[in-house]
Amino acid sequence: MSTTAERMKTMRERRRAKGLRELRLLVPDLRSEVVRKQIAAEVASLNREGELEALAWIESVSEFDADQTR
Repeated sequence: MSTTAERMKTMRERRRAKGLRELRLLVPDLRSEVVRKQIAAEVASLNREGELEALAWIESVSEFDADQTR
């Protein structure tokens, strides 16, 4: 019987042959109280005017892109 490492290697080779590539992402653990407090502090420190300006820009660009595909 093959080891776990050998089975994983074989699986990755099969996926590569199909044109796929493994991708791993590390993201903040939202179950962690420390992470949630850090995010809350960052959100509280946002500049409302700046955020509204950024959202307005994103909206205008998305509408522009939609018009270009018609």
